Amino acid sequence: MTEQKYIEAIGRRKSSTARVRITPAVGMRFVVNDKAFEEYFPTKETQSKLLAPFEKSEIKQKFHVTVLVSGGGINSQAGAVRHGISRALTEHDGELRAPLKKSGLLKRDPRKKERRKYGLKKARKAPQWSKR
Repeated sequence: MTEQKYIEAIGRRKSSTARVRITPAVGMRFVVNDKAFEEYFPTKETQSKLLAPFEKSEIKQKFHVTVLVSGGGINSQAGAVRHGISRALTEHDGELRAPLKKSGLLKRDPRKKERRKYGLKKARKAPQWSKR
């Protein structure tokens, strides 16, 4: 029995965390939380976001991609998965770092939800003000 070596990386965006495992393989298979990625991310926009690291790096080799993602919403989870895939690809092949970094796929998006301040309804939304 031969063990397939996988590469694991973690991607984050807002409050989402994605644990990504890529395994070199013959065909491409993409599973997110035990579902096909087309089923988990139904919109074309989020699907293209996930496949961006493979397109930008112009990689010839195919991978089995397994992802466990939690927290946040669909778009934030897609960003976390993309970040994790980019990190795993650079770990697999160091030469892919340059095109991925140039595309901005290796940088974690630092934007988070701003905290709520006292006296306000949300981070910046004040209660309605009446002059009289």
